[in-house]
Amino acid sequence: MDESTRQPIDPQLARALGNDGISVRRWFAVYLVLLLGLGGALAYLLQRDPLPCDSWESFKSSVALAGPGVKLLVFGIYLMLSCTFIPLNTSWIVAAVAMEEYAVADELWATVVVVAVVGAMASTVANLNDYHVFTLLLRSKRISRVRNTRTYRVAAKWFDRAPFAITFIFNLLPIPFDVARMMAATHRYPRLPFAAANFTGRLFRYAIIAYVTYRLADKGWIAAVTLLALAVVLGVGRIVMSLAGRDVPRSAPERADQKTQGDCT
Repeated sequence: MDESTRQPIDPQLARALGNDGISVRRWFAVYLVLLLGLGGALAYLLQRDPLPCDSWESFKSSVALAGPGVKLLVFGIYLMLSCTFIPLNTSWIVAAVAMEEYAVADELWATVVVVAVVGAMASTVANLNDYHVFTLLLRSKRISRVRNTRTYRVAAKWFDRAPFAITFIFNLLPIPFDVARMMAATHRYPRLPFAAANFTGRLFRYAIIAYVTYRLADKGWIAAVTLLALAVVLGVGRIVMSLAGRDVPRSAPERADQKTQGDCT
């Protein structure tokens, strides 16, 4: 092919093909070490004090009666595995380690702090997993062409307005499909603020669930439902505002025409 007939490569596409400065192997090596370390500690504790595992229900019941160390390790490992590609429900296990009768600490605020901090750290690790998996996928020339679609350009413009706040909100509210996580990877949002937004959002989310669960016991599900309802309200509100904003440019020319007609008369 002649040099003059070659199409220039889009800079974003070039970065997606591997020049993004992100070592996916290094991250997953660190993740594997963390997972093996926590798994080893859990295996040691379970060897000392085994839990019945005849069924999933019996396992959950036995974890509730286990010591704080076992509970926190199971809690942390579970959340570290919960990501876009392994969509595990997290609200139930947050509530399980925060119920007053089975809590990981002796009083309310200690339980809230421990559950929120451990949960936020574990979920941040899981979300960083998603970030690196999406980064790896984007190095495929075919997949990276999603950047050239109109849908992506609209989403990128939306995400670019407030990436930290958007990532924070998607972690605070239990939104089933986390668009912000994918946008952060495709948009090359730096990992440090991405992790900070994830940690902060999950910290508040798990603190709310832990507090309500400790206070209301088996009615702790109210916290998760309330957060989900808030997400729906915000989403509907955003759609209404967007539709209202679209009507303004249409009505402006009509007002201008009316004014012109009035001047002519």
